[in-house]
Amino acid sequence: MSQTAFSTSSNHDMPASITDSPLYKLINPDSIAFFGASNNFGSMGTSQLASLINLGFQGHIYPVHPKEPTVLGLKAYKSVADLPETPDLAVMVLPTRIVLDTIVQCGKKGVKNAIVVSGGFREVGAKGRDLEQTLIQSARRYGMRFLGPNCLGVANPHHKLNTTFLPYQGKAGFLGMVSQSGSFITQMFDYLSRTGMGFSTAISVGNEADIDLVEGLKYLAACPHTKLISLYIETIRDPRNFIETASAVTLNKPVIAYYVGGSVSGKQACLSHTGALSGPDRLYDGVFRQTGIIRSRSIEEMFDMASLFGNVPEPRGNRLVIQTHSGGPGAVAADACDREGLKVPVMPDAVKKELSRLVPHTGSIGNPVDITFSKDRLAYFSSIPGCLLDADHFDILLIYLLLPKHMFRRVMESMGVPENQIASETEKLIIELADKIEELVQTYGKPVIGFSFHAQEAFFIKALRARNIPVMQSPHRAARAVAALCRYTKWRKDRFELGGTVCY
Repeated sequence: MSQTAFSTSSNHDMPASITDSPLYKLINPDSIAFFGASNNFGSMGTSQLASLINLGFQGHIYPVHPKEPTVLGLKAYKSVADLPETPDLAVMVLPTRIVLDTIVQCGKKGVKNAIVVSGGFREVGAKGRDLEQTLIQSARRYGMRFLGPNCLGVANPHHKLNTTFLPYQGKAGFLGMVSQSGSFITQMFDYLSRTGMGFSTAISVGNEADIDLVEGLKYLAACPHTKLISLYIETIRDPRNFIETASAVTLNKPVIAYYVGGSVSGKQACLSHTGALSGPDRLYDGVFRQTGIIRSRSIEEMFDMASLFGNVPEPRGNRLVIQTHSGGPGAVAADACDREGLKVPVMPDAVKKELSRLVPHTGSIGNPVDITFSKDRLAYFSSIPGCLLDADHFDILLIYLLLPKHMFRRVMESMGVPENQIASETEKLIIELADKIEELVQTYGKPVIGFSFHAQEAFFIKALRARNIPVMQSPHRAARAVAALCRYTKWRKDRFELGGTVCY
């Protein structure tokens, strides 16, 4: 599979390597002190420690508990002072009143990184803001960096680190995320797994009392596992720093943002969630356009875009050809693409001539190419898309995928396959079809995107996604994601032609 052509280098005050990042040991610790877990599975701290253990964290874990000798099978310590070493990271799931003393104790022990899960700070009003200021001052006194408060910490599957309260079930992937909502990250674990993707690192920043959205963005810009970055934003607290950093990052890695504070109701929800003061949509639209950030309008759209950006080769342009074996889906796809500003060119005569030998006379050799029905079922996945990808006239292939089970059964029966072997032989055929599409991408270096109304769990869809062929769940979602990919590619090319500079 051709890799995406987007560079993964970094610049503009980014870490020279990931180990130079001030967040490296917080996100890649070798040892962790855990405060607030017990043997009571009804507590949040216990759930979070269980998530850490269940993902298979390879370093030392030191539960700190004033009474329990063991916690979840691990030896527990009465205080941080009793730990046999100074851990790289402290995770605190404690009542608000205890957090401040614990930060000081960790500082005296020499701990330099913390995740403060506890709430009850700025998001609850004036008294909470005072507590948060005390927390900041105590951490600075000991040279400590921390995420939160009011956050869930980090999921770094490549390091087998998960400090959230839900188990990470997917694979270690290429999608980085910085989120001002912790539960948003955890609730995406299952969704990403079902779409064949996974997080590289996901960072919950909470109230951003110390480490903020921008520092998370810088870390992911340098992260070698991260192909693209997604942001869940309720507010941007330091606009100048954000604009300067994002403008540099987007030259090298795509950044997709989902902003939720632009409406009146969204603004009120954000204020009560993290104490964030949000701004109008048009202001954030301007910031995103200026910095090259792609704005998504829904959670589904964010991950549709991520699937394309992380898997397909960089498109050479926005000229798209559609292949279908049903007129309706092809027409809907053409309409959706046109509305998103993509070009759906007329089929050139030379390509028509070639297609006329492959497409039955009942079909259409325009754009969309509508096969209708063909005796050679395999041609739909090999010779016909090969012809379209070979044409210089097109940059992207969008292909409709309808593979009813009865079709495979008929193919197998026509081949004389015994009844008890049809299921296994069908899977072999599906894998062969998926391999053919993967070979076409490798041969021509152009994006191939599927759209289908099949369930994500369908064997053929999973086989394609395993080969880095994105499959969208509707032509409209495909069109929006492809259009975003083309806009970003053009924006990036234009900036590099200007010497990589960004005009404010």
